[in-house]
Amino acid sequence: MAETVAERIARIIGERIVAGDLAAGQPLRQDRIAEEFEASHVPAREAFQLLRAQGLVVNEPRRGMRVAPLDPLSIQETVEIRASLETLALKFAAPRMGAATFERLELALTAGDYAKTIEEWERSNRAFHRELLAPCRMPKLLSMLDDLQLATSRIIFSVARGEGWRPGSGHAHRQIVDALKKRDTAKAVALLDAHIRRLERATGDSNGTTNGFKP
Repeated sequence: MAETVAERIARIIGERIVAGDLAAGQPLRQDRIAEEFEASHVPAREAFQLLRAQGLVVNEPRRGMRVAPLDPLSIQETVEIRASLETLALKFAAPRMGAATFERLELALTAGDYAKTIEEWERSNRAFHRELLAPCRMPKLLSMLDDLQLATSRIIFSVARGEGWRPGSGHAHRQIVDALKKRDTAKAVALLDAHIRRLERATGDSNGTTNGFKP
C-alpha cells in the first residue's frame, strides 16, 4: 500500500531525528514542514501526530512541537517499556517458530556480521528483531514495538556518535536464536531482556573516551 503524504513526511522527519540531523529540543514548525514538502498544513499536522506516537517529537505548552528529549530518564523509559513488551511478544512468538523463521533470522544475523557502517548494522538489527517477534501474530503489539525500535535506533545513533562505532559480533542475537532452536523459551526471553537493557547501561556508562561502541 502506498504511503500517504503525512506518512511520507513523518518517515523523512523521523529519519532525520533518528540520525541526529535534528537535535533534541529543536523546534519543528508546521508551516515550514508543509512548505518543504509542498503540502498543506493538514498532512503536516498529521505527520506530527504520527511522530508523537513514535516518541520522536513532543508538544510542549507555549513552546509548540519539538524534537523529543534524549536524556537518561527518557532513555530509561524507552528501554523499560521495550523490554517488557518485546519479551511478552517473544513468549507468544517462540512456540510458532519454524524453519522459515530461523532462515530469516540467519539472514538478518549475516547482514549484521557484514555491516560496514552503523547505518547498515542498524537496518539489520531492526530486521532481526522484527523477524524474531513476527510469529506472535499480535499486530497491535508489533506496531507498538516498531515505534519503540525506532526510538531505540535513535539512542544507538546517539551513543555511536559520541563513542565511535565498530562492528559487533551479533553474539547476543545468536544466543537468543540458539535458545529458541532448543525450544528453551524461558532462556531466550531472559537473554532478550538482558540484551535490550544493555543499551541503557551503555548510555549510562558512556564518557566519550571508550574504545568504540558495540551495540
